[in-house]
Amino acid sequence: RLEICSFSGHKIYPSKGKTYVRIDSRSFRFINGKSESYFLQRLNPRKIKWTVIYRRLNKKGITEEIAKKRSRRTVKHERAVAGVSWDAIRAKRNQKPDARAAARQAAIAKSKEAKKAAAATKKTTTGSAAQGAKVSKQGAKGFAPKAAATSR
Repeated sequence: RLEICSFSGHKIYPSKGKTYVRIDSRSFRFINGKSESYFLQRLNPRKIKWTVIYRRLNKKGITEEIAKKRSRRTVKHERAVAGVSWDAIRAKRNQKPDARAAARQAAIAKSKEAKKAAAATKKTTTGSAAQGAKVSKQGAKGFAPKAAATSR
């Protein structure tokens, strides 16, 4: 009958190995004196590289179960941008480059005109407000006016 080593986890064949019985009458079987010595030194079999426990924890020597990892291929999706449909994007892409450039120039010119108009209206409104009664900065901030000095 095969036994298993209490420290290393190796198989112990009949008439081989050692048996160690503790004071609490618990028995341990060891494959050889080395395993028994390490056990008595209270070494951790998980940290000793030749033990079965270490090899299982660190996935050593498992050749049958190795399967090739599947790699995921990236899939390209053509999606619409927020606010613009996919058809509109495709139509723009299929335009001739010079037509696209002309449209871009027209859009730039239009935005410049809008900016100029906004700046002009802002200038006229601020200009008329400045023409009113002049108020000191402190007065504009809300300070109370000083009382007029009275002399005798």
